[in-house]
Amino acid sequence: MPPQRHATRRSFLKSAVLAAAPALAVPTAQAAIQESETAAARTGAADRAQWLAIVERVAQPVLEAISQQKLRATMPVECAPGQKEARRQSTHLEAVGRLLCGLGPWLEGEPGSDPKEEALRTRYREWARLAIEHGTNSHSPDTLNFGANPQSLVDAAFLALAVVRAPNQLWSKLDAKTQENLVRALAATRTIQPGFNNWLLFSAMIEAFFCKFGQPWDTLRIDYALRQHQEWYKGDGVYGDGPEFHWDYYNSFVIQPMMLNILDAVEPATHRWSPLRKPVEARARRYAAIQERLISPEGTFPPIGRSLAYRFGALQLLAEMALRRDLPEGVHAAQVRCAMTAVMMRMIAARGTFDSKGWLTIGFAGHQPAIGESYISTGSCYLCSAAWLPLGLAASDEFWSAPAEPWTSQKAWSGVNIKTDHAIAD
Repeated sequence: MPPQRHATRRSFLKSAVLAAAPALAVPTAQAAIQESETAAARTGAADRAQWLAIVERVAQPVLEAISQQKLRATMPVECAPGQKEARRQSTHLEAVGRLLCGLGPWLEGEPGSDPKEEALRTRYREWARLAIEHGTNSHSPDTLNFGANPQSLVDAAFLALAVVRAPNQLWSKLDAKTQENLVRALAATRTIQPGFNNWLLFSAMIEAFFCKFGQPWDTLRIDYALRQHQEWYKGDGVYGDGPEFHWDYYNSFVIQPMMLNILDAVEPATHRWSPLRKPVEARARRYAAIQERLISPEGTFPPIGRSLAYRFGALQLLAEMALRRDLPEGVHAAQVRCAMTAVMMRMIAARGTFDSKGWLTIGFAGHQPAIGESYISTGSCYLCSAAWLPLGLAASDEFWSAPAEPWTSQKAWSGVNIKTDHAIAD
């Protein structure tokens, strides 16, 4: 390991990641007050450094391994009993596609004034491009499986979303051969028929990628996915995952962020779906308000529904709206920053979150393999990166520069006279 990388890694990892451990104790009233006062004293710069420490701790094993074409050789495959052979076919693409989808805005961001952050960002940009190069090269030992199984549609879509979020760093700076290989790899998933649920948006996301980067694209796949989800809208900012309502976090894991990014990607080419933008954005703001309110004063959120092994990736929609500077009325950027920081610090510090070599394990708060469904494996867990989207905002942005502020549930449970909450009228 080169000395410079040692220095950069130490500079972030010696931050307050482990200092979050006391928050895992059973909270008392006095402890909650002290914790709130400590959080209020934190600065946005300290929070950003904390986020970057988490980014490095989570991302380093994946990006370093694939940059050296050693991902398949070194990444463990933890999964449900009896699923190992099936998961081996998909878990590596999951790790890469999901990790990059959350890193994309930060990789794309403008240079800042912190040389330590810029050194880390420069290295991760290079490794991210190598991940795409090696992952789409059929002759690489780390070639990823595209189109070989249904799961590959899901994670090809997350990779497509990553490139859409970072068009300069993850597309324009690829060499022509790698661009060609990436297009071919994503196109290979067209043979997979998506399920009649949120999976429609995976097919649509890939077509949106093709549209954005001047490739032949299928308008029908996008039209069907967007219009079908309007049919599945249940009210008050929530869509069904298919015809039925599911009380889980798929509105944030997939549905609403992908609809927003699909609309963004195709808008320069056509205004066909422009009438959908206003209701889609209004519903996203409402769901972001709900997500912010679900974060408890202690920095937890309810473990409801499936795919809880994605951990703080459940907050992707809240992160997306912060990145867009389109948070709901009355929800300030600083309170979102503080709430998300509390959640991430708490989850990342839980014992067993990482194995002995630094890879994520299956779990929600620590290592809890029973929480993983049959489709969950090591690579799946890297969707936690989706919470990092606000790192794409400059350090001078209000999200990072505004003074710390309590979030809604902290205010409510401490007796602040907060305003009533109302459903949106659709």
